[in-house]
This record gives sequence, C-alpha cells and structure tokens, in this order.
Amino acid sequence: MSSEFSFQQRSVSLAIAGKILDAAVAYAGETDRAMVVAVVDQGGVLKAFGRMDGAPLLSVQIAQDKAYSAAAFGMPTDQWYEFIKDDGPLLHGIVHTPRLTIFGGGFPILDDGQVVGGVGVSGGHYSDDMEVAKAALDRVGLGGA
Repeated sequence: MSSEFSFQQRSVSLAIAGKILDAAVAYAGETDRAMVVAVVDQGGVLKAFGRMDGAPLLSVQIAQDKAYSAAAFGMPTDQWYEFIKDDGPLLHGIVHTPRLTIFGGGFPILDDGQVVGGVGVSGGHYSDDMEVAKAALDRVGLGGA
C-alpha cells in the first residue's frame, strides 16, 4: 500500500507501560499516598493499570481519563485550563467533551517528540497526582513532560 494511504505510528510498549506503573506505585508508596495509575497507548486504550490499596474509587475513572486526555491531545492535563480560560465558548464547550480532564495528573508519553501514550494519576489533590506521574516518568527516563 502506498504511503499516501497510511502512516506509521509508534506506541508505548507493554514493558514500558508496566515500568511506568511500577514507578508511580513505588513513588506513591514512598510518599504515603494511595493512588490510581493508568497508562494508555497513543490511541487512549488502557495498557497498564493499578489501584493501590485505599485509593479512592472515584479515582479509577479519573486516572484513566487523565491518561486519555494527555495522549489524545499530546499535552499535560494541567495545561488545559490555562489554554481555555480566556476563551468563553471553548471554556464552556470543550469541558463537556467525554473523558477530557483539565486539571493536573495526566502527561503524554513521548518518544522522540512523538506521542506514544499517556499516563494518568489520581487519588489526591491534582498537584500530588502530578508529582507522582512526573516522578514515574523521571524514574523510567521519560521525564521532561
């Protein structure tokens, strides 16, 4: 098939998704936080998931949605509010998009600048979620998101 009709897209591997999950859980445990961690591929499909003992039930879907949002747009979820806050129609419209999360805790996973997946963490204040997600990416050598 001609390249005119298709393109090649990379995706986060199961091995790396598992390492990100493990790193997030380890960091959260070291800092006495019970978190939910979700890792998705470039299409937003769940690749690795864990709910630590004691993590809030509501955080299960939120973590997945943060990972999905980060992968779907290639932008950390904490940057969404700043992006939309001064644009009334966008601010009041896009927030009704299913699965879009506009507060911190979701980061794209990048490989040479290309989005290959996303990680989402939920269970605390969004600043805590961001800290755990960033630490996980740093620990597996994917920091800088």
